Amino acid sequence: MSVGAVAPQLRDLHEGDIAWMAGVEKDLFGASAWSESLIREDFRYGGRRYRGVWVDGAPAAYAVYGFDGDAFSLMNLAVVPEHRRKGLARLIMEDLLAEATSLGVPFVWLEVAVTNEAALALYRAYGFEDVRVRRKYYQPEGVDALVMRRTMREPAGF
Repeated sequence: MSVGAVAPQLRDLHEGDIAWMAGVEKDLFGASAWSESLIREDFRYGGRRYRGVWVDGAPAAYAVYGFDGDAFSLMNLAVVPEHRRKGLARLIMEDLLAEATSLGVPFVWLEVAVTNEAALALYRAYGFEDVRVRRKYYQPEGVDALVMRRTMREPAGF
């Protein structure tokens, strides 16, 4: 970060941020992106946390995580290309793991495209381990997803 630059700001996304998020989704994930209508529906009723990172007053990254049924999961994480390799994904990961710790969940789960080498390296650096492959999970591209898990604490009874 250059002298005088403002540190990245992490905050909850607001409904007004959804159009931006949907645009980034389309740019980054193409045909398998979450649609704006799906994002709006999940934002209103999904019970998950929508977090964003702002750099110099502009949105630069986002993540969606929280309880999905009975599991704590990272559903989505994206960094705008011009802001990559600046620690924004690490900032989100620290926030995600702090929330998981505060909730006392035994595991954090995620799925990632087997072709996404940068994300795989990030998740492995944070202690996520491979669990299984979901063949042709990402559609319409037919890309496999790797299910990963990080143990936060041993579940009761083990």
